[in-house]
Amino acid sequence: MLLIKNGYVINPKRHREGYQDILISGDRIVSVRKSISEDFCRRYASEPANRAAGELTVLDATGLTIAPGFVDTHVHFRDPGWPEKEDIFSGCAAAARGGYTSVVMMANTNPPTDSAAALKSILEKADQAPIHVYACGTVTKKLEGVDPTLYTALAAAGAAGFTDDGKPVMDETLLKFALQQSKKLHRPIALHEEDPAYIGTAGVNAGSAAAAKLGLKGADREAEISLIRRDLQLAIETGAPLLIQHISTAEGVELVRKARRENPKIHAEATPHHFSLTEDAVLTKGTLAKVNPPLRTETDRLAIIEGICDGTIDIIATDHAPHTAAEKARPFPEAPSGMIGLETAFSLSFRELVLRGYITLPRLVELLSCNPASFYNLPAGRIETGGAADLVLFDENSEWTVEADDFASRSSNSPFIGEDLPGVIYAAVCGGKIVYRR
Repeated sequence: MLLIKNGYVINPKRHREGYQDILISGDRIVSVRKSISEDFCRRYASEPANRAAGELTVLDATGLTIAPGFVDTHVHFRDPGWPEKEDIFSGCAAAARGGYTSVVMMANTNPPTDSAAALKSILEKADQAPIHVYACGTVTKKLEGVDPTLYTALAAAGAAGFTDDGKPVMDETLLKFALQQSKKLHRPIALHEEDPAYIGTAGVNAGSAAAAKLGLKGADREAEISLIRRDLQLAIETGAPLLIQHISTAEGVELVRKARRENPKIHAEATPHHFSLTEDAVLTKGTLAKVNPPLRTETDRLAIIEGICDGTIDIIATDHAPHTAAEKARPFPEAPSGMIGLETAFSLSFRELVLRGYITLPRLVELLSCNPASFYNLPAGRIETGGAADLVLFDENSEWTVEADDFASRSSNSPFIGEDLPGVIYAAVCGGKIVYRR
């Protein structure tokens, strides 16, 4: 048994907060109340039905906030394919350190997760991980955008949803069919919205000072806007659940805002780097700030925050994308896009959204936990008797320094190295076990 005492509990699903103790037995929460004594725990364990509860461990959470374990619906663990960047276990270590107890892996692995056999192989390995790992199947075979995968078979094998993330689905007819199937199977589709026709060089905003200095055309904002407009219309026509991934433009936010009035199953995610940085970061951070879609203008950054404030964007996801130092050291056009984000996401979100007065801390917890869990129908994101014992404990009044040699991830491709960030994750509990403790 695990007894967590003296913490301030935020439960966004129930819109409740206050000082409470939490008793955990096995992988379930068995009691949440203002005060739980050790005598109560012993009496609980003495009951015949609870004899397997085990010895009591007490975790003092004085000065800490307790929230549902964070849920990241957009991670790349490079497994299978590129273990030198990340694998499931190193990715889970990074996730736990960032307060995440559930993650959804994208399907652009090597080979891609485009069959039931490939998905089962990943999930069998994920079963050994310390946190909950879910995985998506691809929308198209081999991520080639030509032929649809067997959605029913993938769903039966455990696919959380479908995505070709990393690439857009350019065939409109194919995507409409995929959306129709996803609706029948109750598995959402998540889309990477960047039309290659508008991209000269990926990872830098077209027309920016950074693109000019590098002598690159960059990625025009219309690459995102055009596909978001098309795909929102398809989602409205089909009534299917759809997630617009890592939104980066003000126009994209406005399109989602209007579309959600017609189809409430439409959702959008924002990454901490898109609401923390602008295109200028490429000038100072180089390839560490190279991401797809690229960092854009201050106007876009503020529009993303406005979308978070009014509920247009209801999920914060990291797009955790590890790469080796050697890869990121290549010339800008040749370096891969992406940055790691699991270990810095909470602190960046807390700094940019809560401390600057845009949203409350309970609202941030909602964006990081129950909202993403709800979209993928995951048993997470809430604190309640009988519920999953997945929790994060943090101190919003403390700071920490992002150091290149101190990531749990195998990679360190972050533009935030050297920064002092507010909000320290002190522990993560998953399935009733302490999987990270500072």
